[in-house]
Amino acid sequence: MELKDLRVEYRENPLGLDIKKPRFSWKLVSEEKNVMQTAYRIFVTKEGKTVWDSGEQDSSSSVLIEYNGLELEPRTLYQVQVEVWDYKGNWAIAKGSFETGLLKGTNFSADWITHDFPADETACPVFTKEFKVKKEVEKVRIYATALGVYEITINGKKVGDTYFAPGWTNYHQRIQYQTYQADELLQEKNTMEITVGNGWYKGIFGFTCTPNHYGDRVSVLAEVHITYVDGTMEIVKTDESWNVTTGKIRSSEIYMGETIDSCYKNENFSSVLPMSFDKERIIGQESEPVRITTKLKAKELIVTPKGEKVIDFGQNLTGFVELKLTGKTGQIITIRHAEVLDKDGNFYPETLRQAISIDQFVCNGEEQTFLPHFTFHGFRYIAVEGLEEINLENFTACVLHTQMEETGTFTSSNPLVNQLYSNILWSQRGNFLDIPTDCPQRDERLGWTGDAQVFAGTAAFNMNVASFFTKWLHDLASEQTEEFGVPHVIPNILGNQDGAAAWSDAAVIIPWVIYQTYGDVRVLEEQYESMKGWVDYISAHCGTNGLWQKGFQYGDWLGLDKEEGSTERTGATDKYLVANAFYAYSTNLVSKAAYVLDEHEDGQKYDQLYQKIKKAFNEEYITASGRMVSETQTGCVLALYFDLADVKYRERILKTLEINIANHKNHLTTGFVGTPYLLPALSDNNLHDLAGTLFLKEDYPSWLYAVKKGATTIWERWNSILPNGDFDTSGMNSLNHYAYGSIGEWMYRKLAGINQLEPGYKKISIKPQFIKGITSVEASFNSVYGEIKSAWICRNQKILVDVVIPANTTALLYLPEKENPLEVGSGSYHFEYETETNLERARFSMDSTLKEILDEPVALQILNQYAPEMMNHPMIEFAYQLSISEILATAPGETETLFKMVIDALNRTVITI
Repeated sequence: MELKDLRVEYRENPLGLDIKKPRFSWKLVSEEKNVMQTAYRIFVTKEGKTVWDSGEQDSSSSVLIEYNGLELEPRTLYQVQVEVWDYKGNWAIAKGSFETGLLKGTNFSADWITHDFPADETACPVFTKEFKVKKEVEKVRIYATALGVYEITINGKKVGDTYFAPGWTNYHQRIQYQTYQADELLQEKNTMEITVGNGWYKGIFGFTCTPNHYGDRVSVLAEVHITYVDGTMEIVKTDESWNVTTGKIRSSEIYMGETIDSCYKNENFSSVLPMSFDKERIIGQESEPVRITTKLKAKELIVTPKGEKVIDFGQNLTGFVELKLTGKTGQIITIRHAEVLDKDGNFYPETLRQAISIDQFVCNGEEQTFLPHFTFHGFRYIAVEGLEEINLENFTACVLHTQMEETGTFTSSNPLVNQLYSNILWSQRGNFLDIPTDCPQRDERLGWTGDAQVFAGTAAFNMNVASFFTKWLHDLASEQTEEFGVPHVIPNILGNQDGAAAWSDAAVIIPWVIYQTYGDVRVLEEQYESMKGWVDYISAHCGTNGLWQKGFQYGDWLGLDKEEGSTERTGATDKYLVANAFYAYSTNLVSKAAYVLDEHEDGQKYDQLYQKIKKAFNEEYITASGRMVSETQTGCVLALYFDLADVKYRERILKTLEINIANHKNHLTTGFVGTPYLLPALSDNNLHDLAGTLFLKEDYPSWLYAVKKGATTIWERWNSILPNGDFDTSGMNSLNHYAYGSIGEWMYRKLAGINQLEPGYKKISIKPQFIKGITSVEASFNSVYGEIKSAWICRNQKILVDVVIPANTTALLYLPEKENPLEVGSGSYHFEYETETNLERARFSMDSTLKEILDEPVALQILNQYAPEMMNHPMIEFAYQLSISEILATAPGETETLFKMVIDALNRTVITI
């Protein structure tokens, strides 16, 4: 047995930790089966002295064990040692460390400094300080933050490898600082420069592209702590002794791009000005930083019909381009960005709207490497101007996002599905850049709560998002008010607006996802008042019937079932039905959270409220015979998936849903609200085959339609690119928008069958479910206990299943086509057995048209034998172009049995494709 992956607050040996009671997690690894931890012991020491000894604890807990020793001191290195025992008598040990930061913002001794440049100055200010070091240095730590986004250099070398610090928070109440290790950078004489860009603080942002959302002048706060070998210490800090100038970054805006003039030299230095900003608002970095996580080589040089020189990187991504070249002095290189080419092959930047996304570099005649500092772009293609000859080797796309550990993998026998999974992952990479944005390319890039909420489950499979969402949820709570509830975007730059269902419900749903995925109770503790506050806000806006039926709502945003020609984007489902479905769902989750936190009185209170909402929902939106007010796909799905419909109504609602889907030729019509739950609701209600049919559709509207059109990320709209190659012209057409990527959770949970039975996957369910058209699936999820794997193959009349369960957990294995589950401990398991099931896609199905069926003599023979009256019906020719599903939607039950017999016979006797 080994002890691996010792983490402190989800991180390995973190630097600058500002949590007063950090939590420790570890993983057991063993070749043996059924390994379960029986005891652990944690030692935390400082300079060899014990500050906490947990003692030997008889417990299988190995996730998020809270420190309970002496009060932690700022700027201090602590060593951690964990010992564990299993029930077989094995013993293992792991060691790690963490170093605290300042622990509170008021521990900054530095002063905020700013500049007095004219308001129309676009160049980024560069704050400078020269200092000397006369003793031998042992270690150097830099603590820094800014109102704006900043970058530090010492003696011309960048400090750290992160971007967009200090990140985007609700500056009115919270601003992060960062801790850097700079042990090797100091010389005897040193020049420190801190360049500050406008960033989110004062940059051009929002739908109206206006600046100064938080302030009209950037500022910086920093201090360098130098510890010498002789034990003495010195602090170099921002104060009025610093100077300020402008440098080579002549302009920089997130939306607009960056201009770097390497010929520019400014010998004019000004004195800095003091600035006042409450240090109580300063907190340590809460999530992983933004970094360049990978680099992509240029794939192809294209000269478009318009004569544009365009480089294709083969992948829609978020980041910027690194350019290496030797240009002439004063030569200007311009790089424009776009997600796509139009159907004629020309550069198409219109999806950016007002975000011009142009980078310009001015050469100085030397060999140079250019890359932006304070901007990012959403792009696959760049148009290059200013170069007569283009060498692809000189262009590299740098992918930027919050550097979260990737925890999930998924592959199948279907190449289109594999590309869909890749698209989901790339949209998450592109939009999890410090906050969960809706899109990375246009004049928006906001933390829309609705998008984040529907995607959170998928996100948590793909990557470890615990710290990422925790940081963002802290901002959500800080923006939430009793009067307006939860804003639609976090951080909120759109002003006060009443909360809206499914969007503001992120306050409740995302903490619950984090708790379920990681077993993280603290996120519930910290967000509990916010969770209750949102439900209480809705309650305060309900009518006498106990339902929320007033105010603005997004409804089923971008649902396809609105009346033809309608300009509304809310879908056809009654928007207050949607609102009350989420009201019930969030209330139920708050009740569950209350019980987890031992708030039993609250648990009972919100459970009783939940029951009242359910009752009122049934009375208002479902008739006495089980007919729904909105018999849309989304209306039915919400009633079923959120378990709102009374048992006596569920069968009819499910049938209504099935008929609706059939009437749309087995295609979805759902928007942002219905889509995440559509296939789960079908799979959970014995219509998993139908879920598979919808999932594998390749024409519009479907997930694979975009894949077939060449998408490498998830689109905002089902028809962002039309079948004829034209683009949606609504002015809202992002090609990198992860909301519909929420299907990823269903892929993990249903196709691969990976589910948690207890929070954090302490107890696991493996229950893969087959669909026609996929003959194998292999998936993994690196949980807080270790890697879970589920793989299956169903081919050649055999089923093969391979499962890996991590140590210190147990699992229930539901093998396909076997009746009873197997209860197992950790280890690797292989199963192989015979089957009659054939998952190859058949030529004929319920999606076949009546004419396609009747063109086969075998079908004619069966139908003439069993239903001659149907074949002799004078109107039958009018049904030739209808699919069998559409016909069965209004046909008697025995007709379905007949057509299933016909289709089975055809697939046995006619060559399949």
